Amino acid sequence: MESAGAGINSNECENVARKREMSEESEANTVDSLVDLPFATIDIIDDCGITDVPQINLERSKEKEWNNKDKIKKRKKKQKDDQPNYFLSVPITNKEIIKEIKILQNAIIQQDQRLAKAMNSDGSFHITLLVMQLLNEDEINIGIDALLELKPFVEEILQGKTLTLPFEGVDTFGNQVGFVKLAEGDHINPLLEIADAAKRTFQEKGILAGESRPFKPHLTFMKLSKAPWLRKKGVKKIDPKFYEKFISHRFGEEMVHRIDLCSMLKKKQSNGYYHCESSIVIGQKPIGIRDLINEALRRERMGLQSKVKQIKELLLKPETQAKIRRELFEGRCINNSNEGNDVDFSAILT
Repeated sequence: MESAGAGINSNECENVARKREMSEESEANTVDSLVDLPFATIDIIDDCGITDVPQINLERSKEKEWNNKDKIKKRKKKQKDDQPNYFLSVPITNKEIIKEIKILQNAIIQQDQRLAKAMNSDGSFHITLLVMQLLNEDEINIGIDALLELKPFVEEILQGKTLTLPFEGVDTFGNQVGFVKLAEGDHINPLLEIADAAKRTFQEKGILAGESRPFKPHLTFMKLSKAPWLRKKGVKKIDPKFYEKFISHRFGEEMVHRIDLCSMLKKKQSNGYYHCESSIVIGQKPIGIRDLINEALRRERMGLQSKVKQIKELLLKPETQAKIRRELFEGRCINNSNEGNDVDFSAILT
């Protein structure tokens, strides 16, 4: 009898041990899934209240085990519900910067073709000032109002001066996100002040905005999360040797001329840039030689279109059509040759 009892106790211990392993594995998987979410940082374990894996009491009841699983599910749901879906963007429009980033991307792809799927498209390059959550049209409209209210604060910060952002060097966030760095200089403080004013303005409107981590302006050019299958292929990080030649590379300067309220989830525009709900203009975009040429060509096209429209309207008038038919008839009577069919429209229209 004692031997049988001892066997039963042994099986119970094995079952409890297996349950403990399953619980630890579930907890670990939860942490991994949270880290993979957008904007996740190394502090996410503390933010979500996940600490060291608890030691399971051998006498814990099944009810407590189910409660633990339920808490894990709630953590996942809360993390998902709190995810931002909108952001304030400073678009990168300087073609020199875009060209240099494409060179960087191609240099990395040449070393590992699989990373092509992790690259951001050139039309989407931007600096994120603020992330937020807007769940419906009403909240989107509130976000648009907040953006419009932000403009006078930005103008006060800049005091009529232009804000130029120089980009130099490359770095990563946890070897998962590759970005071009913003060079140090006097432009940093006003940019930080604008980001802080944006966060304050949107939060005062009751919008869930901002992150717990400090604002670090950067220009993202690649993210491994864009291609999750890379992990299965053994690509778990961005190797620093891929971009070592660009550590001190100068990419160019961007003059801030616009701040956009963009959606992370809605379909992007045809040029690759994000769906934009609204924008505010910061100063005026600089006018170069190409802009002057394009403006001259645009005016010339408009002038030609106006003249063509006038001619069409004149030709459609009954008296003009009658005059044309009369000229054609008289021409055929005078000369039966093909030359008689030619009409001097300039004479008719004067």
